Amino acid sequence: MKQTIGIAGLGIMGSAIGANLVRAGFNVAGYDPLPRARRSLARAGGLPALSNGELARRCEVIITSLPSAAALERAARELAAGARRGLLVVETSTLPIQDKERARRVLAAAGATLLDCPLSGTGAQARTRDLAVYASGPRAAVRRCAAVFDGFARAHYYVGAFGSGSKMKFVANLLVAIHNVSAAEALVLGKKAGLDPALVYKVVGDGAGSSRMFQVRGPMMVTGDYRDATMKVEVWQKDMAIITDFARSLGCPTPLFLASAPLYTAALAAGRGKQDTASVCAVLSDMAGLRRARRG
Repeated sequence: MKQTIGIAGLGIMGSAIGANLVRAGFNVAGYDPLPRARRSLARAGGLPALSNGELARRCEVIITSLPSAAALERAARELAAGARRGLLVVETSTLPIQDKERARRVLAAAGATLLDCPLSGTGAQARTRDLAVYASGPRAAVRRCAAVFDGFARAHYYVGAFGSGSKMKFVANLLVAIHNVSAAEALVLGKKAGLDPALVYKVVGDGAGSSRMFQVRGPMMVTGDYRDATMKVEVWQKDMAIITDFARSLGCPTPLFLASAPLYTAALAAGRGKQDTASVCAVLSDMAGLRRARRG
């Protein structure tokens, strides 16, 4: 009998994870408060649930992919209310560690185990199973999830005790923030110099100056169309704030990260909150005085 995996939160990441798990041969049940998200899961071959409590009653492993600490707190209470002893909850969101600790205590009181397992990769990468899982928590519980991770990610790493996964994700996202802005800066410099941006993307992307963000977000920057968001600017602001607070709590300098932050704030102020974070390229293009067709 195929194992049923639950997905709590069917946004950009959760929906992609669910679709990939269906393709990997799992039964997938999912809940999201938005009816259209549940309908999308059904079209992908999953089984919509009407509540997180229903997921807890039907599944042995549940993946949470949630937009905020408040959403995690609410989901943890609902999952705990329906949990069977031994339930494993794989928390993949990027949130402050203290918020995940509170959710862990709520679930532990119901006999369930919460793992801290943030993901490295964009929504576009999630659709193609190009994610890495930073798994943390009890090692034996993480081992139980290995086949599930293989169903939606290209790699998974055990990085230590609960909370270590989030710490690793903060380090990774610091680089994402910097590399995304540096990719935009390079492409704007090329355009300002009169080079074809598509040629810049092709040639520079094949050289030592490339990065994963240059490869993933470069095509959006070339076309100037940021509407098909794989990470929305308004959501990314939450991640930026978490990393800033985390680094400050350690007394660790992050000058390049802090230098990138105003570009994301400018994109938000320009009304690009629901667009992809690649739209920092539009901000830099405006600063450079480049005339362009506004498509996104």
